[in-house]
Amino acid sequence: MNHGTVMHLDLTVPDAPAVRDFYADVIGWTPEPLGDDWMMLAPDGTPAAGICHARGENADLPPQWLAYIAVDDLAAAVQQVTAAGGAVVAGPKGDGPGSYAVVRDPAGAVLALMQPPDAS
Repeated sequence: MNHGTVMHLDLTVPDAPAVRDFYADVIGWTPEPLGDDWMMLAPDGTPAAGICHARGENADLPPQWLAYIAVDDLAAAVQQVTAAGGAVVAGPKGDGPGSYAVVRDPAGAVLALMQPPDAS
């Protein structure tokens, strides 16, 4: 995954089954179980997004679509967020490849920064 590219989209909400069904009905995504959550598949079977329960490790995530952006070094990116006037909303969660943090930019927009599994 290339630094700076969108890796994935997730939505974390209290009533994940209802939201899962909403997107299945409205968009035509097919839910596929992924642990206690769901990977939503596009009509051609490719992963489109995740629908997650707002509990456990995800309890502090905001109920909005989160874009996960690839960064080569999560710790350095989080430091840059705060140095540039942003804030950390949640995390960092995990350690090394696959770890992520939810951040807010100076305008208030929220996104996730993730060190992809294939990052060095």
